[in-house]
Amino acid sequence: MKKTATILLLVLTIKAFAQNGEYSIKSFMDEGTKAPNTHHIGEAWLNFLIQEGDDIGYNITQATFGANATLDWHKHSTPQVLIVIEGRGYYQEKQKEPILLQKGDVVKCAKDTEHWHSSSKDSKVSYLAIYGNSPTVWTEKLTQEYYDSVAKKLNDD
Repeated sequence: MKKTATILLLVLTIKAFAQNGEYSIKSFMDEGTKAPNTHHIGEAWLNFLIQEGDDIGYNITQATFGANATLDWHKHSTPQVLIVIEGRGYYQEKQKEPILLQKGDVVKCAKDTEHWHSSSKDSKVSYLAIYGNSPTVWTEKLTQEYYDSVAKKLNDD
């Protein structure tokens, strides 16, 4: 009986000092939800980490693209920041040359700038996208042929 009382007291003490679940915690280690192939080629997953609301003025979404996957050309009415957390990918703004992105790279895209981004031919890419709460404007389909030409240009095919 004395052992049971001691164990019960210990459990109640631990419970009293434990976190009470009032925190909203998400992980970018989660893959997220598979995205339908509406505006991209290949496989993509989205993990909506933070949604713009009364107390914060932006969204943070983790996007993960399987190798050889890409988004179509698009733009946002707010600036967008991409932080590559894993893998390699491509990024290009209209009227500019494409570039290779790698883990650790950070790129800022100005508002209303038409662009696309993707994984590389042989590597998945995962990045955090920070952006305002406005709809993405899809402007043009990015073809597999164009994507392949970018990979060749960047010597990544």
